[in-house]
Amino acid sequence: MTVIQEGPAATPPGTTAPGRRRRIDDWRPEDVSFWEATGARVARRNLVFSIFAEHIGFSVWSIWSVLVLFLGPQYGFDVGQKFLLTAVPTLVGSVLRLPYTFAVARFGGRNWTIFSASVLLVPCLLAAAVLHPGVSFSTLLLVASVAGVGGGNFASSMSNIDGFYPQRLKGWALGLNAGGGNLGVAAVQLVGLVVLASAGQDHPTVLVTIYLPLIVLAALCAALYMDNLPRTAKQAGAFRSIARDGHTWVMAFLYMGTFGSFIGLSFAFGQVLQIQFAGTFSTPIKATYLTWLGPLLGSLARPVGGRLADRFGGSLVTLVDFGAMAVGGAFILVASQRHSLGLYLAAFVTLFVLTGVGNGSTYKMIPAIFRAKAARERLAGAEAGEAEQRSRRRSAALIGVVGAIGAFGGVLVNLVLRQSFLASRTGTTAYAAFTAYYVACMAVVWLVYRRPSPRRLAGV
Repeated sequence: MTVIQEGPAATPPGTTAPGRRRRIDDWRPEDVSFWEATGARVARRNLVFSIFAEHIGFSVWSIWSVLVLFLGPQYGFDVGQKFLLTAVPTLVGSVLRLPYTFAVARFGGRNWTIFSASVLLVPCLLAAAVLHPGVSFSTLLLVASVAGVGGGNFASSMSNIDGFYPQRLKGWALGLNAGGGNLGVAAVQLVGLVVLASAGQDHPTVLVTIYLPLIVLAALCAALYMDNLPRTAKQAGAFRSIARDGHTWVMAFLYMGTFGSFIGLSFAFGQVLQIQFAGTFSTPIKATYLTWLGPLLGSLARPVGGRLADRFGGSLVTLVDFGAMAVGGAFILVASQRHSLGLYLAAFVTLFVLTGVGNGSTYKMIPAIFRAKAARERLAGAEAGEAEQRSRRRSAALIGVVGAIGAFGGVLVNLVLRQSFLASRTGTTAYAAFTAYYVACMAVVWLVYRRPSPRRLAGV
Protein backbone atom coordinates (compact mmCIF):
# COMPACT_ATOMS: atom_id res chain seq x y z
CA MET A 1 0.00 0.00 0.00
CA THR A 2 0.99 3.65 -0.30
CA VAL A 3 2.72 4.97 2.80
CA ILE A 4 2.71 8.73 3.27
CA GLN A 5 4.74 10.07 6.14
CA GLU A 6 3.52 13.16 7.95
CA GLY A 7 6.62 14.04 9.96
CA PRO A 8 7.39 11.00 12.11
CA ALA A 9 3.98 9.31 11.81
CA ALA A 10 2.22 7.74 8.85
CA THR A 11 -1.26 8.75 7.67
CA PRO A 12 -3.53 7.33 4.96
CA PRO A 13 -3.15 8.54 1.36
CA GLY A 14 -5.03 11.69 0.52
CA THR A 15 -4.92 13.25 3.98
CA THR A 16 -3.33 16.61 4.68
CA ALA A 17 -1.65 18.10 7.70
CA PRO A 18 -0.83 21.79 7.25
CA GLY A 19 2.71 22.69 8.21
CA ARG A 20 4.00 19.12 8.22
CA ARG A 21 6.11 17.31 5.64
CA ARG A 22 4.35 14.82 3.32
CA ARG A 23 6.43 11.95 1.99
CA ILE A 24 5.43 8.78 0.13
CA ASP A 25 7.69 5.87 1.03
CA ASP A 26 6.14 3.19 -1.17
CA TRP A 27 5.05 3.92 -4.74
CA ARG A 28 4.32 1.21 -7.35
CA PRO A 29 2.23 2.71 -10.16
CA GLU A 30 2.83 -0.24 -12.52
CA ASP A 31 1.13 -2.55 -9.97
CA VAL A 32 -2.48 -2.51 -11.19
CA SER A 33 -4.04 -3.44 -7.85
CA PHE A 34 -1.99 -0.82 -6.05
CA TRP A 35 -2.90 1.79 -8.67
CA GLU A 36 -6.64 1.10 -8.53
CA ALA A 37 -6.74 0.95 -4.73
CA THR A 38 -4.86 4.12 -3.83
CA GLY A 39 -2.33 5.18 -6.46
CA ALA A 40 -4.68 6.80 -8.96
CA ARG A 41 -6.27 9.04 -6.33
CA VAL A 42 -2.96 10.25 -4.95
CA ALA A 43 -1.50 10.80 -8.42
CA ARG A 44 -4.58 12.75 -9.55
CA ARG A 45 -4.41 15.05 -6.53
CA ASN A 46 -0.74 15.82 -7.16
CA LEU A 47 -1.42 16.33 -10.85
CA VAL A 48 -4.14 18.93 -10.20
CA PHE A 49 -1.98 21.12 -7.99
CA SER A 50 1.09 20.59 -10.14
CA ILE A 51 -0.88 21.95 -13.09
CA PHE A 52 -1.98 24.99 -11.10
CA ALA A 53 1.56 25.86 -9.98
CA GLU A 54 2.99 25.25 -13.44
CA HIS A 55 0.21 27.34 -14.99
CA ILE A 56 1.16 30.34 -12.88
CA GLY A 57 4.82 29.70 -13.68
CA PHE A 58 4.12 29.83 -17.41
CA SER A 59 2.15 33.05 -16.99
CA VAL A 60 5.04 34.74 -15.20
CA TRP A 61 7.54 33.34 -17.72
CA SER A 62 5.57 34.75 -20.66
CA ILE A 63 4.41 37.95 -18.99
CA TRP A 64 6.90 40.03 -20.97
CA SER A 65 5.23 38.96 -24.22
CA VAL A 66 2.38 41.17 -22.98
CA LEU A 67 4.35 43.84 -21.14
CA VAL A 68 6.24 44.80 -24.32
CA LEU A 69 2.89 45.84 -25.79
CA PHE A 70 2.61 48.45 -23.03
CA LEU A 71 5.97 49.95 -24.00
CA GLY A 72 4.79 52.79 -26.23
CA PRO A 73 6.82 55.62 -27.82
CA GLN A 74 7.34 57.23 -24.42
CA TYR A 75 9.72 54.40 -23.49
CA GLY A 76 11.87 54.88 -26.59
CA PHE A 77 12.55 51.21 -27.42
CA ASP A 78 12.80 49.90 -30.98
CA VAL A 79 11.64 46.61 -32.53
CA GLY A 80 14.94 44.82 -31.94
CA GLN A 81 15.01 45.76 -28.27
CA LYS A 82 11.45 44.54 -27.72
CA PHE A 83 12.25 41.16 -29.28
CA LEU A 84 15.20 40.88 -26.88
CA LEU A 85 12.91 41.56 -23.92
CA THR A 86 10.92 38.45 -24.86
CA ALA A 87 13.93 36.34 -25.86
CA VAL A 88 15.90 36.79 -22.63
CA PRO A 89 13.36 35.25 -20.21
CA THR A 90 12.99 32.36 -22.66
CA LEU A 91 16.74 31.81 -22.54
CA VAL A 92 16.95 31.98 -18.75
CA GLY A 93 13.98 29.63 -18.40
CA SER A 94 15.58 27.09 -20.73
CA VAL A 95 18.83 27.10 -18.72
CA LEU A 96 17.02 26.77 -15.40
CA ARG A 97 15.16 23.66 -16.54
CA LEU A 98 18.23 21.51 -15.98
CA PRO A 99 18.80 22.32 -12.27
CA TYR A 100 15.03 22.34 -11.71
CA THR A 101 14.89 18.73 -12.90
CA PHE A 102 17.72 17.78 -10.50
CA ALA A 103 15.91 19.58 -7.71
CA VAL A 104 12.91 17.24 -7.73
CA ALA A 105 15.12 14.22 -7.00
CA ARG A 106 17.13 16.16 -4.42
CA PHE A 107 14.40 17.98 -2.49
CA GLY A 108 11.14 16.23 -3.42
CA GLY A 109 8.40 17.29 -5.83
CA ARG A 110 6.18 18.90 -3.20
CA ASN A 111 9.01 20.77 -1.51
CA TRP A 112 10.39 22.08 -4.77
CA THR A 113 6.94 23.14 -6.01
CA ILE A 114 6.47 25.24 -2.88
CA PHE A 115 9.83 26.94 -3.45
CA SER A 116 9.56 27.35 -7.22
CA ALA A 117 6.06 28.83 -6.92
CA SER A 118 7.09 31.23 -4.15
CA VAL A 119 10.11 32.57 -6.06
CA LEU A 120 7.74 33.77 -8.82
CA LEU A 121 6.99 36.74 -6.55
CA VAL A 122 10.45 38.17 -7.33
CA PRO A 123 10.04 38.94 -11.07
CA CYS A 124 6.55 40.35 -10.50
CA LEU A 125 7.64 42.68 -7.71
CA LEU A 126 10.67 43.82 -9.71
CA ALA A 127 8.57 44.55 -12.78
CA ALA A 128 6.07 46.50 -10.70
CA ALA A 129 8.92 48.58 -9.27
CA VAL A 130 10.68 49.58 -12.51
CA LEU A 131 8.01 49.73 -15.25
CA HIS A 132 7.67 53.45 -15.97
CA PRO A 133 8.79 55.80 -18.77
CA GLY A 134 12.44 56.72 -18.43
CA VAL A 135 13.61 53.31 -17.24
CA SER A 136 16.76 52.18 -19.02
CA PHE A 137 16.71 49.29 -21.44
CA SER A 138 19.44 47.47 -19.50
CA THR A 139 17.31 47.62 -16.34
CA LEU A 140 14.29 46.21 -18.14
CA LEU A 141 16.41 43.50 -19.74
CA LEU A 142 17.70 42.44 -16.32
CA VAL A 143 14.22 42.42 -14.79
CA ALA A 144 12.80 40.52 -17.77
CA SER A 145 15.51 37.88 -17.38
CA VAL A 146 14.39 37.18 -13.81
CA ALA A 147 10.99 36.13 -15.20
CA GLY A 148 12.84 33.11 -16.59
CA VAL A 149 12.35 31.37 -13.23
CA GLY A 150 8.82 30.63 -14.39
CA GLY A 151 10.20 28.60 -17.28
CA GLY A 152 12.09 26.28 -14.97
CA ASN A 153 8.84 25.18 -13.29
CA PHE A 154 7.88 23.13 -16.32
CA ALA A 155 10.85 20.76 -16.03
CA SER A 156 10.43 20.10 -12.32
CA SER A 157 6.67 19.66 -12.68
CA MET A 158 6.97 17.22 -15.59
CA SER A 159 9.74 15.24 -13.93
CA ASN A 160 7.67 14.99 -10.77
CA ILE A 161 4.43 13.91 -12.47
CA ASP A 162 6.30 11.42 -14.66
CA GLY A 163 7.09 9.49 -11.49
CA PHE A 164 3.47 9.37 -10.32
CA TYR A 165 1.91 7.68 -13.37
CA PRO A 166 2.25 4.21 -14.93
CA GLN A 167 3.64 3.84 -18.44
CA ARG A 168 0.23 3.20 -20.01
CA LEU A 169 -1.07 6.59 -18.79
CA LYS A 170 2.01 8.77 -19.13
CA GLY A 171 1.04 10.31 -22.47
CA TRP A 172 -2.28 11.57 -21.12
CA ALA A 173 -0.93 12.61 -17.70
CA LEU A 174 2.13 14.43 -19.02
CA GLY A 175 0.08 16.00 -21.80
CA LEU A 176 -2.51 17.22 -19.31
CA ASN A 177 0.14 18.55 -16.94
CA ALA A 178 2.02 20.34 -19.70
CA GLY A 179 -1.12 21.55 -21.44
CA GLY A 180 -2.51 23.03 -18.23
CA GLY A 181 0.81 24.76 -17.69
CA ASN A 182 1.00 25.99 -21.27
CA LEU A 183 -2.43 27.58 -20.80
CA GLY A 184 -0.67 30.09 -18.59
CA VAL A 185 0.63 31.73 -21.78
CA ALA A 186 -2.87 32.30 -23.13
CA ALA A 187 -4.15 33.28 -19.68
CA VAL A 188 -1.63 36.08 -19.14
CA GLN A 189 -2.38 37.41 -22.62
CA LEU A 190 -6.11 37.44 -21.88
CA VAL A 191 -5.48 39.18 -18.56
CA GLY A 192 -3.29 41.65 -20.42
CA LEU A 193 -6.14 42.31 -22.86
CA VAL A 194 -8.48 43.07 -19.96
CA VAL A 195 -5.92 45.40 -18.39
CA LEU A 196 -5.32 47.24 -21.69
CA ALA A 197 -9.05 47.59 -22.24
CA SER A 198 -9.84 48.78 -18.73
CA ALA A 199 -6.77 50.54 -17.32
CA GLY A 200 -5.10 51.50 -20.62
CA GLN A 201 -1.60 51.23 -22.02
CA ASP A 202 -0.12 53.47 -19.30
CA HIS A 203 -0.67 50.98 -16.46
CA PRO A 204 1.44 47.85 -17.07
CA THR A 205 2.02 47.31 -13.34
CA VAL A 206 -1.66 46.36 -12.94
CA LEU A 207 -0.93 43.16 -14.86
CA VAL A 208 1.91 41.98 -12.62
CA THR A 209 0.04 42.95 -9.46
CA ILE A 210 -2.85 40.65 -10.40
CA TYR A 211 -0.52 37.65 -10.26
CA LEU A 212 0.84 38.24 -6.76
CA PRO A 213 -2.05 36.58 -4.83
CA LEU A 214 -2.22 33.75 -7.38
CA ILE A 215 1.45 32.97 -6.77
CA VAL A 216 0.87 32.81 -3.01
CA LEU A 217 -2.15 30.54 -3.56
CA ALA A 218 -0.14 28.16 -5.77
CA ALA A 219 2.59 27.80 -3.14
CA LEU A 220 0.02 27.28 -0.38
CA CYS A 221 -1.84 24.58 -2.34
CA ALA A 222 1.42 22.75 -3.00
CA ALA A 223 2.22 22.79 0.71
CA LEU A 224 -1.21 21.47 1.70
CA TYR A 225 -2.06 18.95 -1.00
CA MET A 226 1.07 17.63 -2.76
CA ASP A 227 3.42 14.79 -1.80
CA ASN A 228 7.10 13.88 -2.17
CA LEU A 229 7.83 10.60 -3.93
CA PRO A 230 10.73 8.42 -2.73
CA ARG A 231 13.95 10.22 -3.54
CA THR A 232 16.18 8.83 -6.27
CA ALA A 233 19.76 8.86 -5.11
CA LYS A 234 21.08 7.79 -8.52
CA GLN A 235 19.56 10.70 -10.45
CA ALA A 236 22.96 12.27 -11.20
CA GLY A 237 24.08 8.96 -12.72
CA ALA A 238 20.95 8.98 -14.87
CA PHE A 239 21.94 12.37 -16.29
CA ARG A 240 25.40 11.11 -17.15
CA SER A 241 23.87 8.06 -18.80
CA ILE A 242 21.45 9.96 -21.01
CA ALA A 243 24.13 12.47 -22.01
CA ARG A 244 25.86 9.57 -23.78
CA ASP A 245 22.64 8.31 -25.36
CA GLY A 246 21.95 9.37 -28.94
CA HIS A 247 18.18 9.36 -28.33
CA THR A 248 18.66 12.29 -25.94
CA TRP A 249 19.85 14.56 -28.71
CA VAL A 250 17.34 13.24 -31.23
CA MET A 251 14.45 14.01 -28.86
CA ALA A 252 15.94 17.41 -28.03
CA PHE A 253 16.08 18.21 -31.75
CA LEU A 254 12.43 17.20 -32.19
CA TYR A 255 11.22 19.08 -29.11
CA MET A 256 12.89 22.25 -30.33
CA GLY A 257 10.57 21.96 -33.31
CA THR A 258 7.38 21.50 -31.28
CA PHE A 259 7.77 23.31 -27.96
CA GLY A 260 10.38 25.73 -29.29
CA SER A 261 7.87 26.82 -31.90
CA PHE A 262 5.03 27.01 -29.38
CA ILE A 263 6.79 29.14 -26.79
CA GLY A 264 8.80 31.23 -29.25
CA LEU A 265 5.79 32.12 -31.39
CA SER A 266 3.65 32.70 -28.27
CA PHE A 267 6.14 35.28 -27.01
CA ALA A 268 6.49 36.96 -30.41
CA PHE A 269 2.99 36.76 -31.93
CA GLY A 270 1.75 40.13 -30.66
CA GLN A 271 4.81 41.97 -31.94
CA VAL A 272 4.71 40.13 -35.27
CA LEU A 273 1.11 41.21 -35.87
CA GLN A 274 1.87 44.83 -34.99
CA ILE A 275 4.86 44.97 -37.34
CA GLN A 276 3.74 42.90 -40.31
CA PHE A 277 0.15 44.16 -40.36
CA ALA A 278 0.65 47.58 -38.81
CA GLY A 279 -2.35 49.07 -40.56
CA THR A 280 -4.76 46.57 -39.03
CA PHE A 281 -3.10 46.23 -35.63
CA SER A 282 -2.15 49.84 -35.04
CA THR A 283 -2.58 49.68 -31.25
CA PRO A 284 -1.54 47.06 -28.67
CA ILE A 285 -5.11 46.29 -27.68
CA LYS A 286 -5.98 45.35 -31.27
CA ALA A 287 -3.12 42.88 -31.32
CA THR A 288 -4.04 41.32 -27.96
CA TYR A 289 -7.54 40.56 -29.23
CA LEU A 290 -5.90 37.72 -31.20
CA THR A 291 -2.56 36.85 -29.56
CA TRP A 292 -4.12 34.63 -26.89
CA LEU A 293 -5.99 32.38 -29.34
CA GLY A 294 -3.02 30.44 -30.72
CA PRO A 295 -1.43 29.66 -27.31
CA LEU A 296 -4.85 28.68 -25.95
CA LEU A 297 -5.58 26.17 -28.70
CA GLY A 298 -2.00 24.89 -28.69
CA SER A 299 -2.21 24.26 -24.95
CA LEU A 300 -5.55 22.46 -25.24
CA ALA A 301 -4.13 20.31 -28.04
CA ARG A 302 -1.22 19.06 -25.92
CA PRO A 303 -3.16 16.42 -23.92
CA VAL A 304 -4.87 15.42 -27.18
CA GLY A 305 -1.43 14.73 -28.64
CA GLY A 306 -0.57 12.68 -25.55
CA ARG A 307 -3.80 10.69 -25.81
CA LEU A 308 -3.27 10.00 -29.52
CA ALA A 309 0.28 8.89 -28.74
CA ASP A 310 -1.00 6.52 -26.04
CA ARG A 311 -3.22 4.92 -28.66
CA PHE A 312 -1.17 4.99 -31.87
CA GLY A 313 2.39 5.44 -30.64
CA GLY A 314 4.32 8.64 -30.04
CA SER A 315 6.61 8.37 -33.06
CA LEU A 316 3.76 7.87 -35.54
CA VAL A 317 1.79 10.84 -34.21
CA THR A 318 4.95 12.97 -34.16
CA LEU A 319 5.82 12.01 -37.74
CA VAL A 320 2.39 13.00 -39.06
CA ASP A 321 2.37 16.13 -36.93
CA PHE A 322 5.68 17.44 -38.30
CA GLY A 323 4.43 16.85 -41.82
CA ALA A 324 1.36 18.94 -41.05
CA MET A 325 3.53 21.61 -39.38
CA ALA A 326 5.65 21.87 -42.53
CA VAL A 327 2.48 22.46 -44.56
CA GLY A 328 1.33 25.06 -42.03
CA GLY A 329 4.68 26.83 -42.17
CA ALA A 330 4.47 26.91 -45.96
CA PHE A 331 1.04 28.54 -45.81
CA ILE A 332 2.34 31.18 -43.38
CA LEU A 333 5.18 31.87 -45.80
CA VAL A 334 2.74 32.32 -48.71
CA ALA A 335 0.44 34.51 -46.60
CA SER A 336 3.38 36.69 -45.58
CA GLN A 337 4.49 37.15 -49.19
CA ARG A 338 0.95 37.99 -50.33
CA HIS A 339 0.21 40.08 -47.22
CA SER A 340 -2.98 38.07 -46.72
CA LEU A 341 -4.13 38.59 -43.14
CA GLY A 342 -6.90 35.96 -43.25
CA LEU A 343 -4.64 33.18 -44.52
CA TYR A 344 -1.86 34.32 -42.20
CA LEU A 345 -4.03 34.09 -39.08
CA ALA A 346 -5.62 30.78 -40.08
CA ALA A 347 -2.24 29.19 -40.81
CA PHE A 348 -0.66 30.61 -37.65
CA VAL A 349 -3.44 29.35 -35.38
CA THR A 350 -3.32 25.94 -37.08
CA LEU A 351 0.43 25.81 -36.50
CA PHE A 352 -0.11 26.56 -32.81
CA VAL A 353 -2.54 23.62 -32.57
CA LEU A 354 -0.05 21.33 -34.29
CA THR A 355 2.77 22.37 -31.95
CA GLY A 356 0.52 21.38 -29.05
CA VAL A 357 -0.20 17.96 -30.53
CA GLY A 358 3.52 17.45 -31.17
CA ASN A 359 4.42 18.54 -27.65
CA GLY A 360 2.18 15.83 -26.25
CA SER A 361 3.36 13.09 -28.60
CA THR A 362 7.09 13.79 -28.18
CA TYR A 363 6.81 13.65 -24.39
CA LYS A 364 5.06 10.31 -24.68
CA MET A 365 8.06 9.07 -26.70
CA ILE A 366 10.51 9.76 -23.87
CA PRO A 367 9.33 7.16 -21.32
CA ALA A 368 8.55 4.77 -24.19
CA ILE A 369 12.19 4.90 -25.34
CA PHE A 370 13.52 3.87 -21.95
CA ARG A 371 10.74 1.36 -21.43
CA ALA A 372 11.85 -0.33 -24.66
CA LYS A 373 15.47 -0.22 -23.53
CA ALA A 374 14.51 -1.76 -20.17
CA ALA A 375 12.80 -4.60 -22.05
CA ARG A 376 16.02 -5.24 -23.97
CA GLU A 377 18.01 -5.20 -20.73
CA ARG A 378 15.69 -7.80 -19.20
CA LEU A 379 16.14 -10.04 -22.22
CA ALA A 380 19.88 -9.68 -21.75
CA GLY A 381 19.56 -10.93 -18.17
CA ALA A 382 19.08 -7.76 -16.14
CA GLU A 383 16.92 -7.95 -13.03
CA ALA A 384 13.41 -6.72 -13.88
CA GLY A 385 12.94 -4.37 -10.93
CA GLU A 386 16.31 -2.68 -11.35
CA ALA A 387 15.77 -2.29 -15.11
CA GLU A 388 12.42 -0.64 -14.45
CA GLN A 389 13.87 1.74 -11.85
CA ARG A 390 16.72 2.64 -14.19
CA SER A 391 14.18 3.31 -16.93
CA ARG A 392 12.19 5.68 -14.71
CA ARG A 393 15.32 7.58 -13.60
CA ARG A 394 16.50 8.05 -17.16
CA SER A 395 13.05 9.08 -18.31
CA ALA A 396 12.80 11.77 -15.63
CA ALA A 397 16.30 13.02 -16.44
CA LEU A 398 15.63 13.15 -20.18
CA ILE A 399 12.41 15.11 -19.61
CA GLY A 400 14.51 17.83 -17.99
CA VAL A 401 17.18 17.89 -20.67
CA VAL A 402 14.73 17.83 -23.57
CA GLY A 403 12.58 20.50 -21.90
CA ALA A 404 15.59 22.77 -21.49
CA ILE A 405 16.80 22.42 -25.06
CA GLY A 406 13.26 22.69 -26.39
CA ALA A 407 12.77 25.97 -24.56
CA PHE A 408 16.03 27.22 -26.03
CA GLY A 409 14.34 26.65 -29.39
CA GLY A 410 11.97 29.43 -28.34
CA VAL A 411 14.95 31.75 -27.99
CA LEU A 412 16.05 30.88 -31.53
CA VAL A 413 12.55 31.53 -32.86
CA ASN A 414 12.58 35.04 -31.39
CA LEU A 415 16.10 35.77 -32.61
CA VAL A 416 15.35 34.53 -36.13
CA LEU A 417 12.17 36.62 -36.26
CA ARG A 418 14.05 39.62 -34.89
CA GLN A 419 16.73 39.37 -37.56
CA SER A 420 14.19 38.83 -40.31
CA PHE A 421 12.15 41.90 -39.34
CA LEU A 422 15.24 44.06 -38.83
CA ALA A 423 16.52 43.11 -42.27
CA SER A 424 13.33 43.35 -44.33
CA ARG A 425 10.42 44.43 -42.06
CA THR A 426 8.82 41.05 -42.79
CA GLY A 427 9.06 37.58 -41.27
CA THR A 428 9.26 35.77 -44.62
CA THR A 429 12.85 34.56 -44.16
CA ALA A 430 12.05 33.30 -40.68
CA TYR A 431 8.98 31.38 -41.86
CA ALA A 432 11.02 29.68 -44.58
CA ALA A 433 13.59 28.62 -41.97
CA PHE A 434 10.89 27.23 -39.66
CA THR A 435 9.31 25.23 -42.48
CA ALA A 436 12.66 23.72 -43.43
CA TYR A 437 13.24 22.72 -39.80
CA TYR A 438 9.89 20.91 -39.63
CA VAL A 439 10.75 18.95 -42.74
CA ALA A 440 14.07 17.98 -41.18
CA CYS A 441 12.30 16.86 -37.99
CA MET A 442 9.91 14.71 -40.00
CA ALA A 443 12.87 13.05 -41.71
CA VAL A 444 14.59 12.38 -38.37
CA VAL A 445 11.48 10.74 -36.87
CA TRP A 446 11.21 8.46 -39.88
CA LEU A 447 14.89 7.49 -39.94
CA VAL A 448 15.26 6.84 -36.20
CA TYR A 449 11.86 5.60 -35.01
CA ARG A 450 9.68 4.55 -37.97
CA ARG A 451 11.97 3.14 -40.65
CA PRO A 452 11.91 -0.69 -40.63
CA SER A 453 15.14 -1.80 -38.98
CA PRO A 454 16.24 -4.56 -36.57
CA ARG A 455 17.71 -1.84 -34.32
CA ARG A 456 14.45 0.09 -34.09
CA LEU A 457 13.04 0.41 -30.57
CA ALA A 458 9.66 -1.31 -30.28
CA GLY A 459 6.68 0.63 -29.01
CA VAL A 460 8.09 4.16 -29.29
